[in-house]
Amino acid sequence: MSDAENTDRAFDFLHVNEREGKPRSTGITEIRGPYYDPMGPRELRDILETMGAYVDIYKFSGGSFALMPEDAVTELIDVCHEYDVSVSTGGFIEHVLIRDPDHVERYVEEAADLGFDIVEVSSGFLAIDVDDAVALTELVQETGLKAKPEINVQFGAGGASSVEELESEAAIDPTSAIAEGERHLDAGAYKVMVESEGITERVREWRTDVAFEIAEGLGVENCVFEAADPEVFEWYIKQFGPRVNLFVDNSQIVELECMRSGLWGKKSTWGRIASYDGE
Repeated sequence: MSDAENTDRAFDFLHVNEREGKPRSTGITEIRGPYYDPMGPRELRDILETMGAYVDIYKFSGGSFALMPEDAVTELIDVCHEYDVSVSTGGFIEHVLIRDPDHVERYVEEAADLGFDIVEVSSGFLAIDVDDAVALTELVQETGLKAKPEINVQFGAGGASSVEELESEAAIDPTSAIAEGERHLDAGAYKVMVESEGITERVREWRTDVAFEIAEGLGVENCVFEAADPEVFEWYIKQFGPRVNLFVDNSQIVELECMRSGLWGKKSTWGRIASYDGE
């Protein structure tokens, strides 16, 4: 039975596309937690009480947890776990590598102690050897957490860099990004995070060919694509189907799930998004 069928949803006699139950391996929705604005446990509980069946990962962004009281962090984590939602550190390890390189292992251990499930191994702002990045993935796995390494096709990806700033940096060959992703997956990584900068964000024209290359090279089921805008996640669903793994802002959960479910869409997707259960 799908998660949608397990939620006692209203109007359950109306059709929605088949949804794999949690823990899901595909159709993962990762949402952004505190970053642009704060989020407390009451707001989070409201979100998960209504749409928790469709949320798989909750991501602290920008190291926001390092500004919060420890009991507030653990309370947010506990609320997520109550709704079978995994919790990710977001891409903060690169900051630790630069500012506190002697505390990398302690950072990962602290994440485990606080109840995090996933450590994102980010490197968008770092010139780091692939062997070193893979060693971080191995460290996370050895600590008992899931490693979600990030791959980029644009150096300096992340944050709020402008188009002009990113254009001044060197672009990364997609084949090298794919090769790095393969190394991480071979090391036991849970999924690979695909940054949107250089593909659909902070570019003058979308580089959709790169998204296809990465999906084909790593397997679309092994990727979580950052989709910062509705037009972006609609494009991914059109190309790869409703079970593509996506990272969106928490304000976009309903719109994304309505598209996945086939309840509604925009001009080019209305009534065209479907799933099939071969069983």
